[in-house]
Amino acid sequence: MVVHQEQRQERIQQILKKVRRLEIKTRRLLSDPLVGAYRSVFKGQGMDFEEVREYSPGDDVRSIDWNVSAKMNRPYVKKFREERELTMLIAVDLSASLDFGSGESSKRDIVGELASVLAFSATKNQDKVGLLLFTDRIEAYIPPNKGKNHILRIIREVLFFEPQGRKTDFLQALNFLHQILKRRTIIFLLSDFLPSKARSGRLSDDEFHALEWIQRRHDAICVRLEDPRERSIPSVGWIRWEDSETGEQLEMNTSAKNFQERYVQTIRSQHRQLEDRLRRCGIDFFCISTEVPFIHAFESFLKTRHARRY
Repeated sequence: MVVHQEQRQERIQQILKKVRRLEIKTRRLLSDPLVGAYRSVFKGQGMDFEEVREYSPGDDVRSIDWNVSAKMNRPYVKKFREERELTMLIAVDLSASLDFGSGESSKRDIVGELASVLAFSATKNQDKVGLLLFTDRIEAYIPPNKGKNHILRIIREVLFFEPQGRKTDFLQALNFLHQILKRRTIIFLLSDFLPSKARSGRLSDDEFHALEWIQRRHDAICVRLEDPRERSIPSVGWIRWEDSETGEQLEMNTSAKNFQERYVQTIRSQHRQLEDRLRRCGIDFFCISTEVPFIHAFESFLKTRHARRY
């Protein structure tokens, strides 16, 4: 019992140290231009009424509140302020394939870093941030809120939450978001969108329809995670390939004639089909890899989105 308690305390300390290191790294990445780009790309959705005050020369006559003016026998105007507070929801696919990484970092490590940058960018602008973790079930949900402790909890869960499921069910996750999100929300959907024996390499028609419905009410952005080893396989003869989500194994000869070319073409085709469908749905997307700093892809996404909108 004592040994078990010591192991638990040691793991907690390891978790806290990793979260702290990630927090420090994120603060270095969050330059003023990056925060400014976030603010300009994700704006409030209108104007909030603030107060009624007496008319002053130079005020727009279109803002006169005629009902109040009639009661007070002198002109009063309505004062508005831009709606600034937004809500962000980070939805992470924690299926088993996210644990893969051929280098120093796994895809889940990169997800943790991106989630950290997203969350701290939002909180610097006084926006609320929430988290959804899902596999083939809803694993965990943290309602949107503010505060440093809240953000650190989100980072900790992304990095260390142990899911019960191993597969992916986008439809269930999207339906859950549709039910719980009552106000317009920025939704970042993070997944590797990998094919498996359990699903095709792209979203099903039902999943796309659910994503389209989400996009009508919210602002959905898909982020595809990848590792370089998933784009190409070295020619090393016969290997045994295991589906991380189902456990099913398949033997293949990587040295077979034209194997490399067919494999690369198949992967590119799957990615192209996914991106074409997302584009037709009006959904923004970008890709991050475990082999290069993800911050470059995120900054490029913000610049592209800003240029398109303005």
